Amino acid sequence: MYERLLVPIDGGELTDRAIEASIELAAQLRAAIVGFTVEPSASKSKRAPVDEEDADDRKTPLDLKRSLAHFATAAAAAGVAFQGVTHPATRIDKAILQAAESHDCDMIVMVTHGRGPFGEFLFGSQTKAVLAGSRLPILILK
Repeated sequence: MYERLLVPIDGGELTDRAIEASIELAAQLRAAIVGFTVEPSASKSKRAPVDEEDADDRKTPLDLKRSLAHFATAAAAAGVAFQGVTHPATRIDKAILQAAESHDCDMIVMVTHGRGPFGEFLFGSQTKAVLAGSRLPILILK
């Protein structure tokens, strides 16, 4: 079935939801988790922010490391194998898809804000972009 789940997190308000839900799912499936963060490059445009919020809310590399460390601790407490990965990128959606492929993941688990069409127009939707480009199954949590 599913053996390795890619779980992109951004250190934002929905990170805890992604961590809790993916660990629960991985435990049920007896799967491992690859926790993934994208460190935006300096040339990144405001059109595709890391956490789908205003670019001023982007997390620092230290915040992302702390989020991955928290994820690792929670996974270990639940007995779920975990690997934390951070990659610099200019396109979040492409980085997520590449990470899923390079780490041999067979499912992507993402949490979305669910802002609707107007919110997507203003802030973009990384989840929608990943969904459009993925050949893997994606579990989307709101």
